[in-house]
Amino acid sequence: MTELVRRLGLNRRQFLGVSTGVLAATALPASGGGVLVPPAKRGIILYTVRDAIGRDPASTPLPSGFRRVFEELARIGYKQVEFAGYGQHRDAEGGASLETLDGARLLRRWLDDNGLQAEGNHGFIPGSWPLTQPDLDRFKFHLELANILGLGHMGTGGDPTGSPYKADWDVAAEKWNALGQIAADAGIKLYTHNHDAAYGFLLDSGPLDALGRPTRSSGVRKLEYFLSVSDPGLVWLEMDIFWAHVAKHRFHTYTAADGSPQTDVFDPLAVVQAQPKRFPLFHAKDGRANPASGNGYDMVPFGQGDIDYQAFFSGMGAKGYHNPMYEQDNAPGGAADPGRSLRFADVSYDHMASLRD
Repeated sequence: MTELVRRLGLNRRQFLGVSTGVLAATALPASGGGVLVPPAKRGIILYTVRDAIGRDPASTPLPSGFRRVFEELARIGYKQVEFAGYGQHRDAEGGASLETLDGARLLRRWLDDNGLQAEGNHGFIPGSWPLTQPDLDRFKFHLELANILGLGHMGTGGDPTGSPYKADWDVAAEKWNALGQIAADAGIKLYTHNHDAAYGFLLDSGPLDALGRPTRSSGVRKLEYFLSVSDPGLVWLEMDIFWAHVAKHRFHTYTAADGSPQTDVFDPLAVVQAQPKRFPLFHAKDGRANPASGNGYDMVPFGQGDIDYQAFFSGMGAKGYHNPMYEQDNAPGGAADPGRSLRFADVSYDHMASLRD
């Protein structure tokens, strides 16, 4: 086998990929079994390996800083990355902050050198509304960085608003529509990201409280309402599939306008199926079921949990359109296991690559 690998000019991973592919092809029926996440669509958000990017390169032989981490991710097989800011250790090549035009050019060169495509960034989204001039200028600067990096999308890791009230979601939609137009004028799709609370129920009916705010719900979920009032040509979403499943666990009852308790179990896949092209990016974050946890799941490497990604990616529609980014918030192992996040990235890539119809 070693001689065959040498003659074919393959490294160990490439050989395993070829041999696994051959075995899979012989095992699959002729009628189907297509790859669910094509090689060019296999991505990772760099937050997962933030410890590697941020560590002192003089302190360890492990990959450190953007350039070396890009090299390692490319070796693993990833073709896409999503930024979570532009900072690294001050002694890494390029310096502490690459949030400059020259820094973005440097990052772009390293991406190109490693065959990586940057698809998005959890970056700056103005908090003010109406926009202040400083916020507008900073937002446009981040769009300029995005264009240098070749991003198709720019977004945030937070929900549009943390409020439970319909009026606040209306304001959020107004702001995002305006920002989405500015981004579109720069050739970028603007996206927001969900945590579990965004798929809780909107307070939009029933008796008012002392401040004149509604106290009950019509059963509409907050982020679904945002989808209905924001412009589908200007505002996109990145579903964090883990947090959407946490919402399924946490938010399944509400109090209707008449005071009656109602049950409505959330279906993350159905939300995507209703308008699949509204979701150009996903966070492919896995969870092992744990009913004792408040979230209902514990985060684990992709493919080691109980979220049915085979069914999700098979059923969501618009095949080949979406960009799933592996994410694991707790991947860094700290001083006890400094190589863990990149090791988990390796394991998770293999599971993502193995998904079939």
